[in-house]
Amino acid sequence: MKNLFRIYLLSFFLLSDIVLFAQPDGGGGVEDEDPAPAPINSKLILLAIMGILFVFYTFRKNKKTI
Repeated sequence: MKNLFRIYLLSFFLLSDIVLFAQPDGGGGVEDEDPAPAPINSKLILLAIMGILFVFYTFRKNKKTI
C-alpha cells in the first residue's frame, strides 16, 4: 500500500500541469519591462555531472547494504 501511494504521488507530480500567472500591479510595472534572462544553459552541464555522480553514489551505497 505504501509503494502504491508513492507511485501515485510521483505520477501526480510528474503528470500534472500547473500554470501560474502573475497578477499585474496598479502601475503596470509587470507589463512595461521584460525580465532579465536567467543563465540556465551555463549550468546544465554541471547539473548533469552532479546527477550522474549522485546515481553512482546511491548505487554503491545500496550495493554495500545488500
